[in-house]
Amino acid sequence: MSVESRSEVGYPVRATASEDIVGQSTTAIRIEKQGTEPQLWFPRDDVSPSELAHTNGLVVEGTGDLAGYVRFDSELCHLEIVDTVNGDEKRDITTKRFPNWGDAAQLIDILDVQPQSENRYRSDVRADWRRPIVEGSQILGQTIVAASRHAPGRRVASASMLFVRSADATAPYDIELDPVTDGRTFSSLRAAATQGDRTAAFGTVLLDTIAPDVIRHVDPAPDTAGPYNSTPYDMGVTGRDLRVVDNAYTGDPEAPVGPPELNTWVRFRDVPDDPPIHAGLLAQFAGHMPIAAALRPHTGIGQDQAHRTLSTAINAISLSIHREVRADRWMLYHHRSTFAGDGMTHAECRVYNEGGDLLASFTVEAMVRAFADPESPADYRSSM
Repeated sequence: MSVESRSEVGYPVRATASEDIVGQSTTAIRIEKQGTEPQLWFPRDDVSPSELAHTNGLVVEGTGDLAGYVRFDSELCHLEIVDTVNGDEKRDITTKRFPNWGDAAQLIDILDVQPQSENRYRSDVRADWRRPIVEGSQILGQTIVAASRHAPGRRVASASMLFVRSADATAPYDIELDPVTDGRTFSSLRAAATQGDRTAAFGTVLLDTIAPDVIRHVDPAPDTAGPYNSTPYDMGVTGRDLRVVDNAYTGDPEAPVGPPELNTWVRFRDVPDDPPIHAGLLAQFAGHMPIAAALRPHTGIGQDQAHRTLSTAINAISLSIHREVRADRWMLYHHRSTFAGDGMTHAECRVYNEGGDLLASFTVEAMVRAFADPESPADYRSSM
């Protein structure tokens, strides 16, 4: 995104100051420009007349083609998006603090990599202005989508990737596939994510035609609270509902400690009828919580310190998909960190549907290290 973009938010928004609602709208617009914080503009008629009379900087009047709109200073006012659509039950409505990353529809567009040639697919660009790097699990999800497009009629059975360099989210990058075998039942591919002349990630993908059972057993789902008895958590993506069992994750270093486990429910509101996208969405979330599970038992350590006083990163993910995925239905991610030490962590994780069926299993290798100089954190774009 090199130029300014404008779009309707598509959800109700509201502004609160001193616990009073001073503006609310269903037709607000979002303005973004690469590298800067997004802005939320309210139609003037949707803002309290008393607030428009303020001269304390809380409200900024639009000019030019923004005449008739106003915005609130996000440092002085609480801005939030009400994540709801018509017909949602009250229990399905959550809020997201603005400025946020964006919407699940934009995430789906990013995962739906576009073919550039027979074996090369390109990622769309969308950067977080706060830390514009590409998540490793996003690359994994894109690789699953690309491999599925390359071998239609076959389902990804497993995908493993090493993330060896950071990719810049402000520039395009490619998923390159190198076919190894293409038999009657299995296809195998080497895959790499490249940006310019740099390799950011590489790995392998195995696809299968799926056969009838000869044997079957499944590791049972953990006995946990359901999604509506769990605590909503805001990770800045509208259209995606994330809930944490037992309110076990806040990111706060001062939060109570607990076992190295986290259970989270995830569901996307609107996903196209496209199985590779559903599988890609499952993979994309796989990198979000394993490090948090590793930090949970340790006093004074929390994920809010990541990229500030702690250098953290996902180094590798190995994912097996056991059945068709529906990302628009509740998925339970069970994360268990089995080791932390020597600057590394290991997690063994599973994903279940709400009925207790095992959808996927994955392992995550990650690093958790102190910056040599906490006042000068390492450049997040540098090689790991």
